[in-house]
Amino acid sequence: MLGPLTEVTAKTLKQISVSYIFIASIAFWFIYQRYPKYLSSKSDEAFGRSHGCLPAPRLRNGWPWGIDRLLQIFEADRNSRLMELFLFHFQDVGNTLEQKFLGTPAFGTIDPKNLEAMFSSRFGDFGYGLRRQIFFPLLGDGIFTQDGAAWKHSREMLRPQFARQQYQDLDILREHVNDLIACILKNKKSMDLQPLFFRFTLDTTSAFLFGESTYSLRAAQSADDIEFAKEFDIAQDYVVQRYRYLDLYWLIGGRRFREACASVHTFIENIIDRRQASSTKSSEGYGRYVFIEAIAEDSGDRKALRDQLINILLAGRDTTACLLSWTFHLLPRHPQVLQRLRDEIQSVAGDSEDLKREGIKKMTYLANVLKETLRLYPSVPVNTRTVHRTTILPTGGGPDRSSPVLVRKGDNVAYCIYAMHRRKDLYGDDAEEFRPERWEEDLPLYHDEINASWGYLPFNGGPRVCLGQDFGLTETSYAVVRILQTFPVIRAGQFDRPQAQAWTGYSSHHSRGVQKLAKERQKMTLVMSARDGCPVEFE
Repeated sequence: MLGPLTEVTAKTLKQISVSYIFIASIAFWFIYQRYPKYLSSKSDEAFGRSHGCLPAPRLRNGWPWGIDRLLQIFEADRNSRLMELFLFHFQDVGNTLEQKFLGTPAFGTIDPKNLEAMFSSRFGDFGYGLRRQIFFPLLGDGIFTQDGAAWKHSREMLRPQFARQQYQDLDILREHVNDLIACILKNKKSMDLQPLFFRFTLDTTSAFLFGESTYSLRAAQSADDIEFAKEFDIAQDYVVQRYRYLDLYWLIGGRRFREACASVHTFIENIIDRRQASSTKSSEGYGRYVFIEAIAEDSGDRKALRDQLINILLAGRDTTACLLSWTFHLLPRHPQVLQRLRDEIQSVAGDSEDLKREGIKKMTYLANVLKETLRLYPSVPVNTRTVHRTTILPTGGGPDRSSPVLVRKGDNVAYCIYAMHRRKDLYGDDAEEFRPERWEEDLPLYHDEINASWGYLPFNGGPRVCLGQDFGLTETSYAVVRILQTFPVIRAGQFDRPQAQAWTGYSSHHSRGVQKLAKERQKMTLVMSARDGCPVEFE
């Protein structure tokens, strides 16, 4: 029989044994979870050594986990100068850099060699990552949220829509440009053109892709149009915020986001209902390929049809409207450019409204004006890719910034077209100035084959290059020509508030902040528009 002391000792030993088993189980679980990551990390390091990879310069953090960088981004966005902040980071640190957001490592690049790898030679190593989950409440399953076979199928469905014979005679644009000019004539002394351009591109995109126009420019703007534009912007604002939180995207949402998405969905579903109710309007009746008909025939799923239309409407409406707005923001502020453009239009077309695509293609200076506008203000100025399998960025690492950089599976790589287009070593010392004549010169950009091919990317590149770039440029060109033909005097209007704003950039190389000046206020949704609109005075 055990004595009291012996019983206590046995009980204690039993408790210790249970504790050790519990601790050992936790340790085993931890090792089980971490060991594969350890092996993967070692494999990645070996892969990096075999390719001669060296670290990219680090964007210095002042606070733990990179929280300060996130706060700087929110502040810059609130003050409408987000692209100025990104430009400062690259100019301060280098063309490829590493940074941390909420403890998660990420990379940024504005080097054409790296973009060529991401979009072409190593295309299969990069994908959208969480993009589908982030965009899904608004865009659902469409061409801009799909990857792999689904994306290829959507792209092949869309490709025939942009065959040039579909808009060779510009008839699809003519009545909507006339509606746009009529709206300007009603109040031509002074007005903000940007809302008109968004309504104009909504009309042209819906006519071209859906087979019938919304005609939002006719008479007064309807309550539905106003509501759609407002709710579409709100939904995009939420999506952009979700994007910035990376893996924590799900923290951004809530009732207001759901309401905005539902309003956009209802607007598109009403277009579908009108289209289906008009049984006499078919692709055969139009004599051309109509995207909505092809999608409806391919899938009887109403939600799939709605999702694809929202995806395409986003690209066709917003990007072209932004290009038009920035063009008329710049032209009145550069009278010598405006006059040369007027001279070319008079030489090629005179006062004729009966333009064709071939006539517009003869206007080479007009093409350079739009090219220069897209260089300074690309409609989609920043984007990201997620690494699908461990790979390399060809350049940006090491002391001389020329060694490959190892990027691991799951890493995010952001690329900023806005900042790349303002590199002085590619575009000259006046790279931040609007000067269309630079495209007639021997730019440094042209001195390297990869730079020449990948250093100017307003329409993306590689397999995901924008299918609608020719249509968008033709649409913009025709609108610019007709507006300049109609109005012999165009002046820059007055903004409600001063555009230039001082701010402080925190450098990775200096203990004190660097004083900067933002030239204009930019509104960032999924595209970049002018925060204060496009005020213009006409005579």
